[in-house]
Amino acid sequence: MKVPLSWLKSYVPIEMPPKELAHRLTMAGLETTGVEVIGAEWENIVVGHVLEVARHPNADRLRLATVDLGGEKLTVVCGAPNVAAGQRIAFAKVGATPIDAHTGKRERLQAARIRGVVSQGMICSARELGISDEHTGILVLDENAPIGAPLADLLGDAVLDTEPTTNRPDWLSVLGVAREVGAIATQMVDEPTVSYGEEGPAIESMAKVYVDAPDLAPRYTASLILGVKIGPSPEWMQQRLSRAGQRPINNLVDITNYVMLEYGQPLHAFDYDRLAEHTVRVRRAAPGELLVTLDGQSRRLTTDMLVIADAHTPVGLAGVMGGANSEVTEATTNILLESATFNPSNIRRTANALRHRTDASTRFERGLNPGLAPIGLRRATQLLTSIAGGRAAKGIIDLYPGTKARAPLVLTLARVRKVLGVDYDLRDCLRALLLLGITSEPKGEDTLVAHVPYWRSDLNIEDDLVEEIARVRGYDSIPMTFMAHDIPPRRPNPRRELKERVRDLLAQAGMQETISYAVTSIEALQAVQDLGKVGRPLRLQNPMSTRPEAFRAARVQDTLKYREHMRTTLRAGILETLASNQRFVPAEAGLRLFEVGRVYLPREGELPDEREMATGVLWGNRQPLGWSTLPSSAKGEGQERGAAFDFFDAKGVVEAVLTGLRLSAEYAPIPSPLAGEGIGGRAVLPSPAPGEGQDGGDPLLLPGRAASVIVGGTRISVIGEVRPAILDTFGAGEGAVAFFELDLDALLPLLPQSARAFAPLAEYPGAYRDLALLADAGVPAAQVEAVIRRHPLVESVALFDVFTGGNVPAGKRSLAYRIHYQSAKGTLTSEAVAAAQEHILRELQRETGATLRG
Repeated sequence: MKVPLSWLKSYVPIEMPPKELAHRLTMAGLETTGVEVIGAEWENIVVGHVLEVARHPNADRLRLATVDLGGEKLTVVCGAPNVAAGQRIAFAKVGATPIDAHTGKRERLQAARIRGVVSQGMICSARELGISDEHTGILVLDENAPIGAPLADLLGDAVLDTEPTTNRPDWLSVLGVAREVGAIATQMVDEPTVSYGEEGPAIESMAKVYVDAPDLAPRYTASLILGVKIGPSPEWMQQRLSRAGQRPINNLVDITNYVMLEYGQPLHAFDYDRLAEHTVRVRRAAPGELLVTLDGQSRRLTTDMLVIADAHTPVGLAGVMGGANSEVTEATTNILLESATFNPSNIRRTANALRHRTDASTRFERGLNPGLAPIGLRRATQLLTSIAGGRAAKGIIDLYPGTKARAPLVLTLARVRKVLGVDYDLRDCLRALLLLGITSEPKGEDTLVAHVPYWRSDLNIEDDLVEEIARVRGYDSIPMTFMAHDIPPRRPNPRRELKERVRDLLAQAGMQETISYAVTSIEALQAVQDLGKVGRPLRLQNPMSTRPEAFRAARVQDTLKYREHMRTTLRAGILETLASNQRFVPAEAGLRLFEVGRVYLPREGELPDEREMATGVLWGNRQPLGWSTLPSSAKGEGQERGAAFDFFDAKGVVEAVLTGLRLSAEYAPIPSPLAGEGIGGRAVLPSPAPGEGQDGGDPLLLPGRAASVIVGGTRISVIGEVRPAILDTFGAGEGAVAFFELDLDALLPLLPQSARAFAPLAEYPGAYRDLALLADAGVPAAQVEAVIRRHPLVESVALFDVFTGGNVPAGKRSLAYRIHYQSAKGTLTSEAVAAAQEHILRELQRETGATLRG
């Protein structure tokens, strides 16, 4: 909110510089982000007195004005229609930098010959001074303005730019800020005196008001002003409004805006003669009811919106904007003025639903105190009778069915001491509260009773008063001291630490983290998960977007704009993210995405089971396209596409995570081993069975290219490649997508509890041997590897080739391993290595049927 310093000074004396005041307000809780100084660029602009005005000899529309500057007289060419002898005006001398009314930029003024006459300066309009947008004529100053005085001394000002917190609607008013300034400067605020004559008939005989929705309109007040004359508002009011960011329009509109800025109470003026039967009815809108608002927009209303209606039709949208059918025009003479208190939640929902936020709705949605409504009404009525020449009807209409006195708050010095750690005298507390306009009286030696003023809707408990005392006294005045107790020890949170560790490991593996919505569509969940086993996902009672009853979608992608259910898996979110990013990333660059987050598994009659999960996808080329990534046969023959991510890339990421967590895993095919082939020289799980999606496996993953990851006998992960049909329904592009999913809650109890042990480097050289085995196609390579690792001399083992076809019998495949033998007792001899290898071959044949390939 913009707060002119000159306006503040009309309520409270201010001696400190504007920037210091801004800092003090910020330290007191009202953030002041800037100070705009008006007049800082008015050098060489002074008050002038127009002595005479003559016609220009060479131009019909121009005139020559002779101006007295206090000891100096100059003649300038002026084209303004309102220039006249006897006026006090703003005169820019040569060298001044007024604003060019056409370009909006400041330009240095020079003497110029205009149609044969030399002009030694310029008489300025409000726009050329930067005061307002008015430029149809020159700015006419007060007739008592001192001639020759710098204009900055007369019209200079500073405007504070504040950002009130949501719990302080009173800070959205100049008086509210003035009370803060008074507390800072230890000055009492001089509020306007509100009084006016009531010369018209009784308002009850002229107008009727009915409140049919008291839950949405707790208090509704109205006054009637007869015989007003629409015209421009006084210069002082226009100036204050302009500097506060409001455009002056006419006296009636300006007065309602002025009181809203002054007190923080929005008002609305109805043309009394255009209200059917001179009746106002505050009610909920009828289903589908239409209202054309003051901005010319036709708005269709719902039954949870509050309208101000006459006897037949809506004439305004409560707390947001008035209707065009009761708009005040230049022909208006009688005004029904509204000042009300509306339900803040309802106003906010209405403004958001119609996508139309106003100054009024911003104030109402913060929760105005009902006691402010009649005060704002009487202040506006006072200004209307004095400025617009109207006669106020006797009395006001004040409907407040839920009237109840606000209970006082009791504050004890013991509570102040406990919260702030400072011993304040009772008199100090009384004075601090009084500076904020909070009257209170002592009750005993260490207790006071405070009466909350009408403008403070945020003071509800004892600690609110403690905070006010701390703000007035200054937070920086509270002395520093040591804690009364020791700093509590760190409380380990293994679940959170595991999440962060997995995030780090996935990022180290080259993955990029994403975050998706915790709510999604039911179709998205059904596409990637068997909800018959999981249960019906929780549906939000008040989703951000609700689908129409007749809505039908061909693809999951089309349903994601209606997010109504809590996710039971991260799968849908990661696929949605993948699809949206594929439009911007070529397959050659690839995408490696992961997400760590909670899923919400339904439980009958209980809150959902919130489990921590991690999931990821890999799509595109394994390495960026380049010379070093091409096979040797392709070099010199034009670049070819690099190998794409597949099942084994997802497996590698999971293995990297488990290795970082000091865990080892076993892998089991999903749903069951089938005959398969090697692809591109790399081992793969068996090919999918016919009838994809009806195989009993994971609904997301291709059968034969999917596996469970088992640690310590517990299934903690699945890896595989996503079914093309599911990729298509999410709108994903072409190409295989490797996928993994980790159940972090299942992984947590499996983490090793012992500290990492130090292992010294080997003192003796090891030996490497390659072993080519012939095994049944259904024997997992991991089982073969486990048998090899059992031998005490085996330091490490790695599968480096899988081959089928050729001279390999049907139903068999060749597995080639590189084995590193190592002994801590001495250098291994060839005989010792050969004996170890023979022992391994015997164990392999006995347990797996694998034999040495000849």
